Amino acid sequence: MKLGYADPPYPHQAAKHYSNQADYSGEVDHRALLKHLDSDYDGWLLHTSSPALPEILHLVHDLGISGYRIMAWVKPFAAFKRNVSVAYAWEPVLIKAARKPVVSGRIVMRDWVAESITMKRGLTGAKPDAVCRWAFEMLGAEPNDTLDDLFPGTGAVWLAWETWCSEVAEPK
Repeated sequence: MKLGYADPPYPHQAAKHYSNQADYSGEVDHRALLKHLDSDYDGWLLHTSSPALPEILHLVHDLGISGYRIMAWVKPFAAFKRNVSVAYAWEPVLIKAARKPVVSGRIVMRDWVAESITMKRGLTGAKPDAVCRWAFEMLGAEPNDTLDDLFPGTGAVWLAWETWCSEVAEPK
């Protein structure tokens, strides 16, 4: 199966967080991204922000996308911003599984994962290994699937994928 992993700059945040990156090309067209994910992949996931969730869900509805689930990355340690009285300590993750996740021999998963943010990984929003592994399980991924990391950034997703595949393929 072909899986798509999308962790783009969140809507209306690209210039704020990424304009100093060499490959910066402006805001991501989330409508085009969602259309690409749903038409070109057997299973996919999209990270977004809680303020952007209504906009993303509107796009999903307009495109007629179904069969996905909204899950959550809960951040026990998150960045707290001056003059923001309620912290942004969770992140919506839309997941359309390629197949039903396998639970025999592995832990039954929840529709949320609790993992602190990464620090000093070279890019705002770099995903922790545990979040990636949780996402692979939620996608119903198998080691022989192909994964396209559409926004590779630090390479953390690809590294987590390679490690996860080798561990799942040859359990200890």
